[in-house]
Amino acid sequence: MPLLTLENISLAFGMQPLLDHASLVIEPGERVCLLGRNGEGKSTLLKIIAGDVTPDGGVVRLDSGAKLAVLPQMLPTDDTRTAYDVVSGAFPETGELLARFHHLSHQADEASLDEMMKVQERLEALDGWRLDQKVTAILQQYRIDPDQTLNTLSGGWQRRVLLAKALVAEPDILLLDEPTNHLDVPAIAWLEDALAQFRGAIVFVSHDRAFIRRMATRVVELDRGHLVSFAASYDKYLELKEKALEEEERQNALFDKRLKQEEAWIRQGIKARRTRNMGRVRALRAMREERRQRRERVGTASFSVEDASRSGKLVVDAAHAGFRYPDGKEVIRDLTLTILRGDKIGLVGENGTGKTTLVRLLLGDLEPTEGRVRLGTNRQVAYFDQLRGELDLERNALDNLSEGREFIEINGQQKHVLGYLQEFLFSPERARSPVRVFSGGERARLLLAKLFSKPANILVLDEPTNDLDVETLELLEARLVDFAGTVIVISHDREFLDNIATDTLFLDGSGQVREYVGGYSDWRRQGGRFPTELESSKPGESGSGKGASPRAASAPESGKATASVVATEKKPAKLSYKHKRELEQLPGQIEALESQLESLNGQVSAPDFYQQGTEAVNAVLKELADTEASLEQAMERWMELEEMQNGG
Repeated sequence: MPLLTLENISLAFGMQPLLDHASLVIEPGERVCLLGRNGEGKSTLLKIIAGDVTPDGGVVRLDSGAKLAVLPQMLPTDDTRTAYDVVSGAFPETGELLARFHHLSHQADEASLDEMMKVQERLEALDGWRLDQKVTAILQQYRIDPDQTLNTLSGGWQRRVLLAKALVAEPDILLLDEPTNHLDVPAIAWLEDALAQFRGAIVFVSHDRAFIRRMATRVVELDRGHLVSFAASYDKYLELKEKALEEEERQNALFDKRLKQEEAWIRQGIKARRTRNMGRVRALRAMREERRQRRERVGTASFSVEDASRSGKLVVDAAHAGFRYPDGKEVIRDLTLTILRGDKIGLVGENGTGKTTLVRLLLGDLEPTEGRVRLGTNRQVAYFDQLRGELDLERNALDNLSEGREFIEINGQQKHVLGYLQEFLFSPERARSPVRVFSGGERARLLLAKLFSKPANILVLDEPTNDLDVETLELLEARLVDFAGTVIVISHDREFLDNIATDTLFLDGSGQVREYVGGYSDWRRQGGRFPTELESSKPGESGSGKGASPRAASAPESGKATASVVATEKKPAKLSYKHKRELEQLPGQIEALESQLESLNGQVSAPDFYQQGTEAVNAVLKELADTEASLEQAMERWMELEEMQNGG
């Protein structure tokens, strides 16, 4: 018997209905992933199921006696309740008494003891001690300190407490809205394991493809107001969806052809005779109305990166660099790293391990407190902020992007701001709406539009995948792979890192940074593990540093490399005296060439440069080209000698 039934649910907030006679059935034990583009109404549908939003029409039927629980999308910002208070709150009256008794038990004065006796009597009458055992058991199971206040916990631990609250009442259906947002990878893995043990039904909204693959037994898509069910895995759904779209296009083309033929017949009939076949005219009118009401599938987002002039081949060169905050806390230690133009770098690490600090160090926003970080030339950086801090919530999308301009230039082409926003799936009406009413996905798309409207040869993306629908996410991946410049990404989306990263930097929280060739899965295959995994592994299972690539950003300490690494490492080749002298002199030569190149670029960029005579202009341009070529050769030679010295 179905746990939950939705029949002909309708809801509209504007001209187009969010839900148009949508129906859905949820069976016991199912794990249903609800997919759809940003703004289609997925979160609203979950609120209808939870009873927080009343639909305009239709019926929501929950099986008699079935319990429903919700894991909210938004985490509390300043909640001073303890973990025990939050979890016991799953039982309204009894929970308040349990929380009160728990706090009174930590006090020793006589008044507290008297009140505790009264609370205890009431709890016994309500069978509260049985519920107290359940709260205590789930807190222990999830390794949560009952006296820790929520506002002192990380996002991952807050999510853990809220899941404990949702599950302690043993619900039959659990609703999850973007549960992996702002969680680091270990927290996502823990969440996956916890949900896998839950025996009730789960309905969840997520754009994390690895999470969907692990959790979903069925995919339901919300598309243009209708719910379409695919009783298949996520990968099979992608195949079936592609075929369904092809069939829809074929049927629409046949319909449009028939409509065109009917229009031609009516026009010919008007010329040929005074009276017309009114039945056929009525049929044509009906076809026109059907065509008008056909909700076209919204076009796929289409955007490209505005390329700046190329940066120097060397983007960042760090040698034994470190960074400490004034309080003495060491965040980065002994960082040796080279980033070249075109590298796509993914940063992996638990929250709080220093990923943002490392990015600021690589961008030159922070000076190293030890060692050195040398930056390349002609760097133009565009930054994507996970907190969407660059958006003015009171202004509309148009004003946020245009900054007073009517047209913007993208790769040498003038584009109207409204037309450019339509490439990011903003209709003219939506583009004039204030950003504060946008969904998380719409805000992310607007920030991408703003980011890609500016010339850049270095893109820095901090959690860009949060709230993006899958289609936009896949397009973003394709654009980043094709981007000729350098990309630095902080992300906990495992598949996103697999699809775009050429190198992965892992921060273990101790200040050490290690570099691995490839994306997240490559890092795991090369022995990459999080500290929390290593702490819980059996003796001998720890893989610290195992599989680190020869370009390790901070190499494992001597004697600690695993046997597999030792077996594959080459012994450093001895350089001749001539090569050593050349290697010592090259950094100085490179700096001189970069300085010369910067000076020449300054000359060429001057407003009056091309007002000089042709010979003078050509001479400077030739010197610029020769200097760039010399710098490229010097960099390649320096890398060649470095590899020889390090046994590469």
